[in-house]
Amino acid sequence: MEAPPLERKLIAILAADIEGYSRLMGADEEGTLATLSAHRAITDALITQHAGRICGTAGDSILAEFASVFAAVDCAIEIQRDLGMANDDLPQEKRMHFRIGINVGDVMVKDGDIFGDGVNIAARLEGLAEPGGICISRGVRDHIRHKVPYGFADLGEQTVKNIAQPIRVFRLLPDAADGDQSEPPAPIELAREPPAEQLSVETPPAEPTTPDPTQAEQQSVEIVFWESIKESVRPSDYEAYLQQYPEGSFAALAQTRLDEFASAQGGMRDPQDREVELAFWDSVRESDSPASLNAYLEKYPDGEFKALAEIRLSEIKAAA
Repeated sequence: MEAPPLERKLIAILAADIEGYSRLMGADEEGTLATLSAHRAITDALITQHAGRICGTAGDSILAEFASVFAAVDCAIEIQRDLGMANDDLPQEKRMHFRIGINVGDVMVKDGDIFGDGVNIAARLEGLAEPGGICISRGVRDHIRHKVPYGFADLGEQTVKNIAQPIRVFRLLPDAADGDQSEPPAPIELAREPPAEQLSVETPPAEPTTPDPTQAEQQSVEIVFWESIKESVRPSDYEAYLQQYPEGSFAALAQTRLDEFASAQGGMRDPQDREVELAFWDSVRESDSPASLNAYLEKYPDGEFKALAEIRLSEIKAAA
């Protein structure tokens, strides 16, 4: 029986975990679990409030998706604010500080779970964030820049594990005005009134045209989509772009990239191979057996879910 085609969609991805969770568990397991439960009640409620959906949790980690980049960013800021207030009531050694990463990208969806480089990048951004902080990708920064009263600290190009290309990372600064705003326009100087003899009957000026906001928003979404994949080494990302924007501004570039992949690899990867790998991962992704996860890594050393498998192995090792 042929596997059903995978659903793909462009979303904002929020990944979060707790800094020093293994240390907290080692010091006071029951107390740590109680605090985690209270903190998760706060995070889960805020994700729902901002129309997000929790896609997965494992130990201290959270993975959520949002249809809006703005909603994901606002949710992350409120999570850190409310958890900070909750920590104020705890002894210093028992406080839990979340790290959050936000990316925007094209993902695969199967049985409610999300997969792909977009998810892996969000997880790596989370690892670069400070305790209580938020790191975002360039695609997220470009989408919200000039539209929110926040600042951004440019951390430059970062090389992260299992991501082929360096990613541009920004630290989100909720309490700082954006220092990267463009210069304000120069003041408009009014022309002097001409002498009376030069006055003449003027033709009424034409009504200014107002850009179509719907079209502008669509163009903005397309640009964010392209920014999130333009350096990808996965042919499927360019295929997804062309499927969604066959006449898009970057269609020619996307097709060129596909042609390059085909030339370099002697043809594209068989879609059936991808389905087989996904089925393998689906059978081991929630396993508590390191042997099962290592079996996946041995069969697919550069697989689609390599980063997630290694993260899961680390969690099992920490809990042992």
